[in-house]
Amino acid sequence: MGGGSGGRSSYGDYLNLEELLSLQHGNDVSADEMHFIVVHQTFELWFKQVIRELAESRDTLASEQVSEDKIPAVVHRLGRITEIFRLMAQQWTVMETLSPQDFLAFRDGLGSASGFESYQMRELEILVGLSNEQRTGGMDPIARFRKMAEESESGAKALKRLEDRMDEPSLWDTARAWLGRTPIMGSSPGDDDDGDIVQSYVESHIAAQVQHGEQMAARMAKWGMGDSEAMKARFASIAQGARDFLMPDGEIDRARAGLLFIESYRELPLLSWPRTLIDRMIELEESMVKWRHSHARMVERIIGRRIGTGGSSGVDYLDATTSYRVFTDLWSVRTILIREDLRPKLINPGFYGFA
Repeated sequence: MGGGSGGRSSYGDYLNLEELLSLQHGNDVSADEMHFIVVHQTFELWFKQVIRELAESRDTLASEQVSEDKIPAVVHRLGRITEIFRLMAQQWTVMETLSPQDFLAFRDGLGSASGFESYQMRELEILVGLSNEQRTGGMDPIARFRKMAEESESGAKALKRLEDRMDEPSLWDTARAWLGRTPIMGSSPGDDDDGDIVQSYVESHIAAQVQHGEQMAARMAKWGMGDSEAMKARFASIAQGARDFLMPDGEIDRARAGLLFIESYRELPLLSWPRTLIDRMIELEESMVKWRHSHARMVERIIGRRIGTGGSSGVDYLDATTSYRVFTDLWSVRTILIREDLRPKLINPGFYGFA
């Protein structure tokens, strides 16, 4: 632990412990309420770290050309965020040591204060890329803060902070742009024949999926696993889903095509870090979903199906948030992957080898 420009800093000075430990209301609250405060303050400290990690990861991917040596740093940061959410999910088990009667003893004193008013939680959701359309009921994430801005200076600052974040690109925005620059069959955006090469790759993948579906349908019908025509229709719908995913409105989505290429040829040396970055993004979202689920179960255990202190539907609302998915393409592409021996033959394989 380092000191300042002057003399030696003690452990307490470096961590501002005197100020930090004065923020739990001391003997003015019961041990149960202090426990409640400490857990939530700890969450807010972790949120602060997550926001920093997300913003720096987003800024790295925002470059027009992200050099290969920059990707490991993003992978590292996203891995850290995942571990933070895993740790926070465990923190709910500490909260569960609070019995329903323990909580009721001080719950009314919270008034309308609610975790719903955590502006850092809303900020990190915005930074990840959660849109209003993806939220339960199309909820406006800053509606509550507009009201709070009229009531206090701190509320106004929180609103400004969230509005500024909403004007910035999200991590998912920059990740999609980065995926869109993936070299496909050795071709990059801006190359003369890139459009034709990517179109040919996508069509070849879909054709292979159609052929595989027909073979599987015939095989499964032969095994007595269902009606042949019904099986064919089921596999055909998967192939059509692949076309809709890769060619929404009939036009190639190059970011999705790049994602498919990375996942399909993930053993290639040049794609090693990109595939790892995709894996870390999946792990991050999975850890957030599990954290939300643990939160809902903790609340149900302590307050049942009561209305939340902030006026939300309580557990029902929290359960709805577990369905949030931001990186939807990263999950969906797994449905349309095909076996190695069926995938389109790699063109320009030397491009993807080690230098």
